[in-house]
Amino acid sequence: MVKDEIMELINKRRANIAIIGLGYVGLPLAVTFANAGFNVTGIDPIQEKVDSINRGESYILDVPNSVVRKHVEAGRLRATTDYSLLTEIDAVSICVPTPLRKTGDPDLSFIASASESLAPYLHRGMVIVLESSTYPGTTRELVLPKLSECCDLKVGEDFFLAFSPERVDPGRTDWTTYNTPKVVGGITPACTEVSAAWYAQALETIVPVSTAEVAEMTKLLENTFRMINISMVNELAQMCDRLGIDVWEVIDAAATKPFGFMKFTPGPGMGGHCIPVDPLYLSWKMKSINYTARFIDLASEIDSNMPRYVVTKIQDALNRYKKPLNGSKVLILGVAYKPNVNDLRESPAFDVIHLLQEKGALVSYYDPFVPEVDYEFVRMNSEKDLAAAVEKADLVAIITNHSKVDYNLVFEKAQLIFDARNTLKNIAKKSPKVFKL
Repeated sequence: MVKDEIMELINKRRANIAIIGLGYVGLPLAVTFANAGFNVTGIDPIQEKVDSINRGESYILDVPNSVVRKHVEAGRLRATTDYSLLTEIDAVSICVPTPLRKTGDPDLSFIASASESLAPYLHRGMVIVLESSTYPGTTRELVLPKLSECCDLKVGEDFFLAFSPERVDPGRTDWTTYNTPKVVGGITPACTEVSAAWYAQALETIVPVSTAEVAEMTKLLENTFRMINISMVNELAQMCDRLGIDVWEVIDAAATKPFGFMKFTPGPGMGGHCIPVDPLYLSWKMKSINYTARFIDLASEIDSNMPRYVVTKIQDALNRYKKPLNGSKVLILGVAYKPNVNDLRESPAFDVIHLLQEKGALVSYYDPFVPEVDYEFVRMNSEKDLAAAVEKADLVAIITNHSKVDYNLVFEKAQLIFDARNTLKNIAKKSPKVFKL
């Protein structure tokens, strides 16, 4: 039987693996399979990424150069732009981007393109797992038809198709691709069984679920939960501001409750590829069946307004000291979407920068992880000398609180500070030059 043959290859770790998409999800996954002893081929349309991997160089902070080099030199890892190599591959993970269009609709073009490129090389016994975050039904309604167009192989018997949501949190060392539990749901029970067996050879914990749709919905629940709770504390920050209450003190006090409360903190907006994006996939899907996802839509509205709220707070801080925003020099500390990474995806810093520039502010930035920015409408280089940049600024805005920044220096040399992350809580206690979210 086909299933028995592929299971034997998997269990003996003789299956040849391919990862389509070598980004923040795909490259760590490729290295994890190589760590387990599999031969891995990475496929990506960007030649620069392919060349970098084949030189033994990583462009992802979570994946050290030494690990990539070790696997490349051992022949366990290679990269290419050529899909025809899939003829010799037994198992494929699709890890391509799933952004939102400007209209807020899901952009599944990367999934569609990867599926269409893979389809001519689909063969008996192949296992295919989609990892890209998407709405329930994508694996069955989009990927399966595209794969089935090129051949008469039957899913669940001749080949095996499943969905397994990525759970990558860039910058973390405690929870990695290897030890984060992996949900796997197939188009058929056999698809789940084979896909789970494959992933179990390289990952610590596998969580099989009944269908691909359950696995797809699991990912959306995880990120919708976070989105709604972060948006709630963002609104709480605005309410506390109106009431003259320190929202950070409120949150810290509430967090002392040992049950029934989970701590979330406010900020200038949500960033990263998952939390601001994935829930809107679910909202879009529900609209297609005449259901309004009210919590998601409200949370998105609150979050999308946070950069504007931040700019208002910056303007108020300058006004307090008789300085107009127009013409003032504003230094942004941190443009990555979260601390200690160089990931710019959906970072709220860029909305803050754009809004400040629209109001006539002279904006610069300092980020030890991001030496230069060419992202949508923002193109600039990081200041090299933090002390000099802080001294010449009329106001310093802490947007992303990287641990590599000397905040004692920032507090000492800055004229005014707007702290969106409560970074200075142990440095500047009720200082008149520090303004908080």
